[in-house]
Amino acid sequence: MLPLLITIQNVFFAAGERLKKDEKGATAVEYGLIVGLIAVVIIAAVAALGGSLGDFFDSINTEIETANAGG
Repeated sequence: MLPLLITIQNVFFAAGERLKKDEKGATAVEYGLIVGLIAVVIIAAVAALGGSLGDFFDSINTEIETANAGG
């Protein structure tokens, strides 16, 4: 069992060393993840507020039409 754990540790250590050498790639991946997360938050906000914003603008449009019809 111990040789298997040592082999697994060596594999992860070697992968970690490769990532340390290629910091530009790691930075690009991190920025990509941040941009993706921001996009998900924006999509969720638009989906959550889309209906209420539509109703808000409809009410403004109705008030403007009423003001124009009376004046």
